[in-house]
Amino acid sequence: MAADRFDAVVVGSGPNGLAAGVTLAEAGKRVLILEGSDTPGGGARSGHVTDDESVHDICSAIHPLAMASPAFRRWPLGDYGLEWIFAPIEAAHPLDDGSAVALYRDVGSTAAGMGRDRNAYQELLNPLVSNGIDLFDSILDPFPPKHPLIVAKFARSGMASIAGLSKRRFDDERAPALLAGMAAHSFMPLNLFGTAAAALMFAVSAHRTGWPMPRGGSQKIADALLAYFEHLGGEIRLGHWVRRLADVPAHRVLLLDVSPTQVATILGDGLPSWYRRLFSNYRYGPGLCKVDYLLDGPIPWRADECANAATVHLGGTLQQVAASESAVNKGRHADKPFVLLANQSRFDPTRTSAGQETVWTYCHVPNGSTVDMSDAIGNQIERFAPGFKDRIVKKVTTNAKEQEAHNPNMCGGVINGGLQDPLRYGVNLATRLRPYRLPRRGTYLCSSFTPPGPGVHGMPGYLAARSALRTDLR
Repeated sequence: MAADRFDAVVVGSGPNGLAAGVTLAEAGKRVLILEGSDTPGGGARSGHVTDDESVHDICSAIHPLAMASPAFRRWPLGDYGLEWIFAPIEAAHPLDDGSAVALYRDVGSTAAGMGRDRNAYQELLNPLVSNGIDLFDSILDPFPPKHPLIVAKFARSGMASIAGLSKRRFDDERAPALLAGMAAHSFMPLNLFGTAAAALMFAVSAHRTGWPMPRGGSQKIADALLAYFEHLGGEIRLGHWVRRLADVPAHRVLLLDVSPTQVATILGDGLPSWYRRLFSNYRYGPGLCKVDYLLDGPIPWRADECANAATVHLGGTLQQVAASESAVNKGRHADKPFVLLANQSRFDPTRTSAGQETVWTYCHVPNGSTVDMSDAIGNQIERFAPGFKDRIVKKVTTNAKEQEAHNPNMCGGVINGGLQDPLRYGVNLATRLRPYRLPRRGTYLCSSFTPPGPGVHGMPGYLAARSALRTDLR
């Protein structure tokens, strides 16, 4: 092999690109990561968004699948500066009566706040949580299939819509509201088959491994992965945009941590025409409008549970959250959007100066939207925390189109890898033995647009790299 030829080149340094690089470097391969930005991390970056010394997460904030990830569990990231912080409550979901449903690590403590549905919640979650690690290994690392009986038990409830599952299982509104907030992470209408799978996966991760945040910001995840990668002998080049194959040094294998439309552009005539058309016309799901706040004090929540949770889901009852998500999926902007809020500085004092708070929020919007949803987001917070607006020192809004300008992988503001349909995902796994290989020799897609999908867990990169090691890098 020529001295200037790499075994593998990875394009993109998001968690999946870094995970691919680590996996290949662990196998003794000569690996180069190319990153267009001057800062590594992709969706796991942090910065001074409000133009002061406070630290805000640029994209991902709380990481429900990080501790569940088979890849992250196997790597010594703690030795490279990654420290996880857990809030007393994993997530809270306030209601208009002034109360909130709390998602604790303990199933029983969570169920105690469910009223008449206490037993129903425990009956649904306890069997899944008891097999949680095997479930994570089966869903996040599905090649070859593992623990089929556990997956079958999960699928029996998960393939339903969250609206349908809640109607069958629960009598009160509290458990459905909590699960609706988790299902809404999927960006799908809540009456769609498979949305229960998203809710249950998040619930199991909360009860089994927790929803952590990295001390110092999400950038610390990328920094730890990169430090370990470089310890293994890997090389990274920042500020190196790859827009065509000519921008990539000589290599045996190429792994792309990019969106489908970028694949079509980079590979060009290196793809069959039908495949290039398929990727050029890839259908993306809803985007997001993000608002970062700097406050002069804590959020004045009506419910104490919200003050003890790093993650708060704002949207009200299942029916209200469902109405918001339905509007977005029909191309409209919801008047009362479902808002995902993270208040990391309350539990991580390294994020800001004493007495101030950083708040990270977003709501879902139609893909490519340029609408500023900051008023609607602020109104939803004020709904459950009267006096919130009086605390605002500064706010910075980034609409969906601006998200894409900041990170080309966020096509139209999408953060979840496109349309997330569990049924289509299952068919994809069943019919494609090699879901990462592209129809160009030695080329792989390793972004969140491949199984097991979005989230900061590194598994698409890890699995694509393993596939490359089995085939082109033997």
